[in-house]
Amino acid sequence: MIGIIGFGRFGKLTARYLAEDFDVFVFNRTDKSTEIKKTGARKASLKTVCQQQIVILCVPISTFKEVLVEIGPLLKRDVLVVDVCSVKVYPTQWMTASLPETISILATHPIFGPDSAADSLKDRKIFLSPIRIGKKQYQKIKTYLASKELVLIESTPQDHDEQIAISLALTHYIGRTLSEFGAAPLGIDSEGYKRLLHILEVVEHDTWQLFYDMHRYNPYAKEKRAAFMQAMQKINEQIEC
Repeated sequence: MIGIIGFGRFGKLTARYLAEDFDVFVFNRTDKSTEIKKTGARKASLKTVCQQQIVILCVPISTFKEVLVEIGPLLKRDVLVVDVCSVKVYPTQWMTASLPETISILATHPIFGPDSAADSLKDRKIFLSPIRIGKKQYQKIKTYLASKELVLIESTPQDHDEQIAISLALTHYIGRTLSEFGAAPLGIDSEGYKRLLHILEVVEHDTWQLFYDMHRYNPYAKEKRAAFMQAMQKINEQIEC
């Protein structure tokens, strides 16, 4: 019923939760048969995955366009394609341009990861934008997600990317900077410093590719970084002596 393309850290998490309620078929370019089986899903060919009612793309945004070109001829006429990219403007533009009008499109961003949602989806947030999907099917999906106690956030891809450029991209930017600085636990610390280290812990579990992609493919990320650095410079000038 559900096909998943990509079995990285997030694809694995997606397969594990969905396999509790649905038949899930997973395609991955490298052989991860044993890991897929452990989630309760089944390894399948790309063609088989594309013939399911819902196809979820759990691939890096850097490969997103080429995957769309590859799966286009394999998809069923009335399939629903769902993406889980951490940016939304470009993926929705690419899906709308590449996929026939008979194919439904739902843009999503689960605002959690394999670490934060390892034990439960309760109170985790998920962004939804119904790009091209019937009201009945969309409502059915929302009802299912709500039953998992997820918090649903509905808006436009543009609104998503502008906000996420601060709440996610900038946070990761700060975390990576702390890592480059060499921030580490200290005997003489403060609660504020411990919170900074928490940011560091969160981002270090994610790949550099994810970090790079969330900045390169978010049309608002560069200006938010620049504004943040300008603010830091302003504060630094005020305390120089």
